[in-house]
Amino acid sequence: MPKQYLDLAGRTVIEHALAPFLADPRCQQIVVALDPGDLLFRKLPFASDPRLHLVAGGAQRCDSVRNAVAQLAAAADDWVLVHDAARPCLRRADLDVLLAALADDAVGGLLATPLADTLKRADQLQRVVDTPSRESLWRALTPQMFRLRLLREALQAASVAGREPTDEAQAVEWAGYAPRLVPGRADNLKITSPADLALVSAVLAQESGAA
Repeated sequence: MPKQYLDLAGRTVIEHALAPFLADPRCQQIVVALDPGDLLFRKLPFASDPRLHLVAGGAQRCDSVRNAVAQLAAAADDWVLVHDAARPCLRRADLDVLLAALADDAVGGLLATPLADTLKRADQLQRVVDTPSRESLWRALTPQMFRLRLLREALQAASVAGREPTDEAQAVEWAGYAPRLVPGRADNLKITSPADLALVSAVLAQESGAA
């Protein structure tokens, strides 16, 4: 079972991930990049929402995002937000903060959290080589928010150069820009392992109890 379709508090992971955008009237289009063989998404309760459009995903994240933004019918200066399907804990408050912080920004940016952990750089034998300073280091989150033209051009330039950015901000950096970091909640977690699923379940349970 692909991780985005795992059950999480009665809904799939991707349902949680898309919920803040589907509930926001400012969101005019949603493009979801899927594996060409995906047969599950169309069975989800919101799959018939007229704002939703589906495209084939690519070999890497950057390929999927490039395919998705290519399908957007929008003006060049419209804002585009890119979000991980495996991040089900995005709060509406964080989304509002991101939109407000970048509304007049010349470049765009991303949700992020200052790094709290000590970092170690290892050699091939998994021995510590050094301990880089964590000062000024942040953990990148999503959504990441850029103007449509800038994002398209940055992703295309990376592709032409044979480079594979690990997120949209890196592609924009390579294009010569400095994305803005917008502080977000540290529990905007990405599911990459079974342990992450347990953590996310706890976060959602706590949020549900607080509500």
